[in-house]
Amino acid sequence: MKILLTGATGYIAQRLLPVLLEQGHEVVCCLRDLNRFNTDTYPASELLSVIEVDFLKTETLKNIPTDIDAAYYLIHSMSSSAGDFATMEAAAAKNFVLALNSTQAKQIIYLGGISNEKVLSKHLHSRKNVEDILAAGAVPLTTLRAGIIVGSGSASFEIIRDLVEKLPIMIAPRWLNTKCQPIAISNVIEFLARVLFREETYNNSYDIGGPDILTYKQMLLGFAQVRGLNRKIFVVPVMTPKLSSYWLYFVTATSYTLAKNLVDSMKVEVVCEPNNLSQLLGINLIPYKKAISLAFDKIEQNAVISSWKDALTSDVLNKGIAQYIEVPVNGCYKDVRKIKISSSDDVLNKIWSIGGKTGWYYGNWMWALRGFLDKMVGGVGLRRGRKSPTIIRAGDSLDFWRVLLANKEQKRLLLYAEMKLPGEAWLEFKITNENILEQTATFRPLGLWGRIYWYAVFPFHGFIFNGMIKRIAIERSKSSS
Repeated sequence: MKILLTGATGYIAQRLLPVLLEQGHEVVCCLRDLNRFNTDTYPASELLSVIEVDFLKTETLKNIPTDIDAAYYLIHSMSSSAGDFATMEAAAAKNFVLALNSTQAKQIIYLGGISNEKVLSKHLHSRKNVEDILAAGAVPLTTLRAGIIVGSGSASFEIIRDLVEKLPIMIAPRWLNTKCQPIAISNVIEFLARVLFREETYNNSYDIGGPDILTYKQMLLGFAQVRGLNRKIFVVPVMTPKLSSYWLYFVTATSYTLAKNLVDSMKVEVVCEPNNLSQLLGINLIPYKKAISLAFDKIEQNAVISSWKDALTSDVLNKGIAQYIEVPVNGCYKDVRKIKISSSDDVLNKIWSIGGKTGWYYGNWMWALRGFLDKMVGGVGLRRGRKSPTIIRAGDSLDFWRVLLANKEQKRLLLYAEMKLPGEAWLEFKITNENILEQTATFRPLGLWGRIYWYAVFPFHGFIFNGMIKRIAIERSKSSS
C-alpha cells in the first residue's frame, strides 16, 4: 500500500518510517525542506520517495500524489515561536484535509493529545481542534491520543533526565502533583503501525497510555530509582506558571516557548479513558520504569533514532536550509584560519565529533560561558548538545548551532548560529585536496550594534578560534600521548 507520511523529520515519524518500510509499504515522505531528509539513513529503495510540501502553503499541495491509500498526520507547532501555533496548526490541518479529499486515501491516522478534562491547555485544545478538522474531511479518521511519551530523545524523557540528573533537591511547582499516564515510544509506534487499514478503527478515537498512572513527581522519583540516584522533591504552591516555565527553561535544554506550553499542559490531567485497543491489536504495554531502562539501552548503544530537537522549529527550519547555505560575502566580517594537516580522515572524524560532550576542543569554559549568557537572554544555550556523538546531518541542532551542510565526501561542515546575536553567524570547516584545514567564521552584522559586537568579541574569537583549529589538526595518537 502507498502511505503518505507527514512530519517526516519529526520525532515520531522518524521512528515510524522504518517500521512501515519493513512491512512492505510504499512510503511518501512530506518535508518542508528536502535538504533535511537523511538520504544516507535509508538506502535507495523503490518503496521510499520524498516530496516537498508545506501545509501552510496551498501551492505546494499539488505535490501530493493522488494514488495514496492512507496518510499519517504527525504535524504540530507547539515549539514554534513564530506566530500563534494554534492558528498555524488549524490552517495546516485544513489544507491537509483539502489535499486528502482529492486522493483515493481510505484512512487518516492522527496522533493527538489526551483531552478528557473540561478545561484544556492551549496546546491540548489545539490538538483537539486539529482532530475535529481532520474528522470533518471525507477520509475516515483514526485518532490516537497520547500523553507523556517516554523514549530516548523524546522531549519528556530529556526534560525529566535533565531535572533528575542535575538537581539532587528540587523545589518544584505544584503541577508536579498532576496525574498522567506515560507511554513508551515503542508502544506508540506499535499503535500507529497496527491501526493501519483496521476498518474497525475508522472514525474512532482512542486514548493510548502505559499501565501506570503517575504524578509527575512520581515520574521524577521513578526515573531516579532506575538510575540509582537519591533525590528529594519539595512541592510548593507559590510558583506561578511563568516562574515554572523559567524553572524548566534554565534547568533543562528546552526552549522557553516549549517550556511555557509544556507547563500549561502539565496543569491538566492526561489519564486515558478505558478502551480495548491494546487487546485488539495484541500490544503488550510497557511499564514506566521499564520504558526508562529501554531508553537508556538505546542511549548507551548510540542508537537514538530521533530526538525532539529534530522537530524544534527555528528560523532556519522555518525558512528552509537553502536560504542560509550560501554564506554571504558582502558586508561581512570574517575570521579565516588555515593549517596543514597530515591525516584528513582523522581530522574529519574530529570535526564530525565537535560539540556536545566532546566540546569545542579549546576554551570549553568560554563556550560554556557564552552558552550561559545566551540562555540568560532567551537563547538556546549549549544544553541542546547533539543527538549522536559521531553522526551529523543537515538540520540537526549542535549546541547553539544548526547544521546546514554535513558532507564527508566534500569534507565540509557548515553551521549557522542560533544563539541571540545582533546579526547572523556561520562557522565552516573544510579540508582541501592539498590537506589544508580551513576554518572560517563569518558574521553579518545587523546595524551599529552588530559592528560593536564583532569588535568587542574579536579578541576572544582570535584566542578561541586559533586554539580550536590547532587542536583539531593534532592527530589523535599525538593528542592522546
